[in-house]
Amino acid sequence: MKFSFNFEDASQIFVGAFALAVPISFSEEAWKLGETLPFANLFMLFSLSVIFLTLFTYQSVFQRDIKSRKLVFVFRIVIAYLIAALVVALVLFCLDKLPLAGDPIVSLKRIIVITMPASMGAIVVDSFDKE
Repeated sequence: MKFSFNFEDASQIFVGAFALAVPISFSEEAWKLGETLPFANLFMLFSLSVIFLTLFTYQSVFQRDIKSRKLVFVFRIVIAYLIAALVVALVLFCLDKLPLAGDPIVSLKRIIVITMPASMGAIVVDSFDKE
C-alpha cells in the first residue's frame, strides 16, 4: 500500500477530470447554467461534489481505512476537486467561454457547474490505483 500522493496520482486525476470536462464544457446548457444559477444552487452543487468525492474516496480509494491517514484522505479530496476545477478552467479558456477579465463571476459559476461531474470522473480514475 502506498500512503502518498505522487505524479501518477495527479495524472490520473487530470485524465479523469478531462474525460468528463471536455464533453460538458462544449455544452451551451452548461454555459447558460453558469450564467443563471443563483449562488445558493451553486453552493449546493459544490457541496454535492465534495460529499460525493468524500464518499467515493472513503469507500473506493481508501477502502474505509483512514484512521491513520486522515490528513492524506482530506488532501486527496481537496486536490482532486482543485485539479478538476483547473482542468475545467483550462478547457473553458480554450473554448473562449471563460470570461475572467470581463465577467469573473460567470467564470467562477461555470467552473463550479462543470467541475461537479469532472471531479467525479477524476476520483473514479484515481481509484483504479488504490491507496
